[in-house]
Amino acid sequence: MHEVLEKIQKIGIVPVVVLNDPKDAAPLAKALCEGGLPCAEVTFRTDAAEESIRIMSSQYPDMLVGAGTVLTTEQVDRAVAAGAKFIVSPGLNPKIVQYCIDKGVPITPGCSSPSNVEQALELGLEVVKFFPAEAAGGLNMIKSMAAPYTTMKFMPTGGISASNMKSYLDFPKIIAIGGSWMVKGDLVAAGDFDKIRDLTREAVETMLGFELRHVGINCKDDAEADAVAGRFDQVFGFAKKAGNSSVFAGTAIEAMKTPYLGTNGHIAIGTNYADRALNYLESQGFTFDMSTAKYKNDKLIAVYMKEEIGGFAVHLVQK
Repeated sequence: MHEVLEKIQKIGIVPVVVLNDPKDAAPLAKALCEGGLPCAEVTFRTDAAEESIRIMSSQYPDMLVGAGTVLTTEQVDRAVAAGAKFIVSPGLNPKIVQYCIDKGVPITPGCSSPSNVEQALELGLEVVKFFPAEAAGGLNMIKSMAAPYTTMKFMPTGGISASNMKSYLDFPKIIAIGGSWMVKGDLVAAGDFDKIRDLTREAVETMLGFELRHVGINCKDDAEADAVAGRFDQVFGFAKKAGNSSVFAGTAIEAMKTPYLGTNGHIAIGTNYADRALNYLESQGFTFDMSTAKYKNDKLIAVYMKEEIGGFAVHLVQK
């Protein structure tokens, strides 16, 4: 898969943006980046699209800015010249797809039928846009098409919102979803970029689903760990269960048999997608000790932050 699409997969949500005035491009890009989504598909439906892509790409060079609703090769050239890093089209036009392939530009054309997917495979594509997602059968349709076409991945757009995005993202053949609920046209027109930032952050937090999983307490030896876990069992009825390196009391308390990371212990924060959570938190300036990372089937399942909070090490854990 193209490196740009791999980056999109780590982000998880692609805001689909319609801009009518280039003056809104920079503050919108700032709001999306601060909200945790350094990515945007700027639709070529308006005269402001090309200049907006140029502004966003130049002022926020680390942002993944792409062009959507691209219908001609001339629009491909204009979008790429303006700084677009990827191209999205509502349907599959073999001429445009091949043109992008020849130029080395990643393109995800809209597909909503097995015939479309077969055309995409014939052209050598690994990822397609599924559009219009909800109107074309939603997740069930994607699952049905993914069954015979085992190598194809999808990026659904259309009718997806905060309420249904997790069901889409949980399906492993979906690399990301496209949506516009955090970048509504009336908010852009009103210049309410703080609200857009907040809605973006809310979308990211909903996707990642952060929650406290357990607290690890550093003990000096096996006996102390057993005593600590036993006390929580006695007081609260949290059933004690011994393991190789710790003793759990229920699922919320882990008494370590020997001191581990953190002055006092550690706190485990569960997330729906550990890889996307890592990407998001790094984009917000937090750092991680990748020597602590654990993987299962090549997927990140746990990793510690470098900093302690209140004397506790903090790690992400895949739910």
